[in-house]
Amino acid sequence: MAVLQTNFLQCPLASISSFSASPSSAINRVSVKFMVSCCSVASPITLVNGNVDNRPSERNEVRLGLPSKGRMATDTLELLKDCQLSVRQVNPRQYVAEIPLLPNLEVWFQRPKDIVRKLVSGDLDLGIVGLDTVSEYGQGNEDLILAHDALEYGDCHLSLAIPKYGIFENINSLEELAQMPQWTPGRPLRIATGFTYLAPKFMKDNGLKHVTFSTADGALEAAPAMGIADAIVDLVSSGTTLRENNLKEIEGGLIVESQAVLVASRKSLTQRKGVLDITHEMLERLEAHLRAAGQFMVTANMRGSCAEEVAERILSQTSLSGLQGPTISPVFCKRDGKVSADYYAIVICAPKKELYKSVQQLRAIGGSGVLISPLTHIFDEETPRWRQLLSNLGMGF
Repeated sequence: MAVLQTNFLQCPLASISSFSASPSSAINRVSVKFMVSCCSVASPITLVNGNVDNRPSERNEVRLGLPSKGRMATDTLELLKDCQLSVRQVNPRQYVAEIPLLPNLEVWFQRPKDIVRKLVSGDLDLGIVGLDTVSEYGQGNEDLILAHDALEYGDCHLSLAIPKYGIFENINSLEELAQMPQWTPGRPLRIATGFTYLAPKFMKDNGLKHVTFSTADGALEAAPAMGIADAIVDLVSSGTTLRENNLKEIEGGLIVESQAVLVASRKSLTQRKGVLDITHEMLERLEAHLRAAGQFMVTANMRGSCAEEVAERILSQTSLSGLQGPTISPVFCKRDGKVSADYYAIVICAPKKELYKSVQQLRAIGGSGVLISPLTHIFDEETPRWRQLLSNLGMGF
């Protein structure tokens, strides 16, 4: 089964046939009929003399939305700090802050779903949130564009999970679930979820016709055991909570793989002064830092007759090639009143998992005085994601 595509094109919404809330229950029930009427996802817009105004709102500052609470908020601030983009918040109770190294940028702390909504409305220009949040609350809006799609934290996935017991004991795939005879118009498959856009869309796209959805504030894993739902659609990290509640993921039930992303408003990038420049610098810093993660600089001295002869020895070892190749330079010393270069200093980059193997190989070919230093940034000639962003904006490179 295909995993949800993340190119943020406009997608049709399933028509909702009923919605009722019980005052004695924390769950709102949504019954979805997959006889779909096509419509575009509505975005907040401004009407001027009866016409749609697509221009960004009138302000001079560039605005970046960051998560206000939780693990995502902590990890986001830590990443920015590691990129020398520390956020300065004068008062922890205030929702607005700044990044001193990026003038004319305001940082606004918001709930993740509000970051996406305010990007769509034009109240924010950039935001860092999980891809699942962008997909759920962006709902395919073409104005949203991923500037960086893999910030390497906040990893999770949105998935369908069913009980391990009862009628589901031998059901291990989405196809098998869809073919169960129990699901009829009078007795549909009941799914509890907080993802009221992605979950119905996924079920429709995969041909499950008799399905109803209920929304809950939390503890979805308890819904099947309580008899409130047959299955759930929720975010999964390690899967421990599912296992402890006798639930299982099934083949074909993966909806979207998610991690933190940098998302931007296309209109802001193309129309608001300063947004593209700030995005470029953020991408440069993020890419350089993430590329350096887990990389070490290895320096050693090696006796040799010339740089080429030393290079031949180094390149004969599989773990010593570095990024583009080793850097080799003469080590000068004075003997009997004469300056000579009997040794050469070599510098390579090695990933953490290959570090000890690299040191062993250096020693085997005559390396000594091996020094190891962690790397914080590796700047390329130009970050590929910047080139890709310009291409997506139709600006070329």
